[in-house]
Amino acid sequence: MARSHGRSATVSVMLGASALTTLGAIPPFLVGAQAVLMQRDLGFGPSVLGVVVSTFFAVAALGTIFGGGLLERWSRRQTQLLAGVLVAVGGFGLALGVRHWEVLIAAMAVLGLANAACQGTSNQAVATALPPHRRGIGFGIKQSAVPAAIMFGGLAVPTMTALFGWRSTFLVTGSLGLVVIALALLHQEEDGQQGPRANTRPAPSDHAPRGPLLLCGLAITFASAAANFLGAYLASWAHDVGLTVGQAGLLMAAGSGSSIAIRVFAGHRADRRFGGNLIIVASQMAAGALCLLMIGLLAVPWAVVVFGFLSFGLGWSWPGLFLYAAARLGRDAPTKASSVVQAGAFVGGAIGPVSFGLLVSAVSFQGAWFVAAGSFVVACALVLLARIGFRRDLVRRPPATPFGYGGGTHEPRHITGS
Repeated sequence: MARSHGRSATVSVMLGASALTTLGAIPPFLVGAQAVLMQRDLGFGPSVLGVVVSTFFAVAALGTIFGGGLLERWSRRQTQLLAGVLVAVGGFGLALGVRHWEVLIAAMAVLGLANAACQGTSNQAVATALPPHRRGIGFGIKQSAVPAAIMFGGLAVPTMTALFGWRSTFLVTGSLGLVVIALALLHQEEDGQQGPRANTRPAPSDHAPRGPLLLCGLAITFASAAANFLGAYLASWAHDVGLTVGQAGLLMAAGSGSSIAIRVFAGHRADRRFGGNLIIVASQMAAGALCLLMIGLLAVPWAVVVFGFLSFGLGWSWPGLFLYAAARLGRDAPTKASSVVQAGAFVGGAIGPVSFGLLVSAVSFQGAWFVAAGSFVVACALVLLARIGFRRDLVRRPPATPFGYGGGTHEPRHITGS
């Protein structure tokens, strides 16, 4: 009976983290999917659209960087409550109060803060509430919420938007924010039994090494910039080389589905070995670089379909595994470690679509694909450097509890202190 309850609690944490991540991540994809209608109603053009999306990710990055310390001190209930309030304020504000594009930018800034809170709360839950042998798949399921948000954003247009208009989709997100608030309040007694988090904060020596962790944050910035360019512009490039709008949409949906499946599978496999995750992350980024290079080199429909699909499934399947690796190497401060990586992802999301979009206008689509492939190569190299730094630190400064690393399914290849 206790084992059944434990499994139920594990599933609840995984699904809750995934749902909260989707809720935080979906606003820019809703804006992108409904851009034609919103531009017509609010009177703005493509350049403002880029500013709107970049504002969301930039504010999310700043919120993660400067608010990460709060997650170490606050309980899960408190951070979940904050996330719900910000989602509700941003969603209802955008749906009911936006009449000009300037106000739209302000509303997206609030939703960017909401995304930072949602992602931070979810990372905290997966890194601390799940048993260690389930955290890999937990991060895989959580990070599958991002491609799921891409699909939901697209599905909103022929359903909610067609029936009730674009504002209705943000009314739904605001209402879901109220649900998050209610769930946080219902869990008050359980969180109250956990004791103050401030009294259990680890000593500085138990934190992850700063240098390798910053390399991870920088690596995911480059990788996220390239990946978000893929998500934002693959459909346009596919249409340019000969696919219909419907076929391009199906390619995006199929690619997102493959990304979800491989993220979950990668997390499942990570739970069945002792470390060795960063080398797989680097390999996935290298595969992404090769796929983007081929998309740019072979400007024909079959190549865009094949390598576009693979670029989602292989080249954008690393976020969950990367966050899991950072949390695992974060020692007694997994939330802080994962926040550094999450902030880098937000920075990449803010600068990627705008920078590469300008490159498309200044050079060509093909040139932008080549530069995006190079961005993945840089990210791959940074991950490998971070891996070297983490391994050296484990030898020089072993944790108090024996820690297995280096891979291996039956036993770790290396154990600290041995």
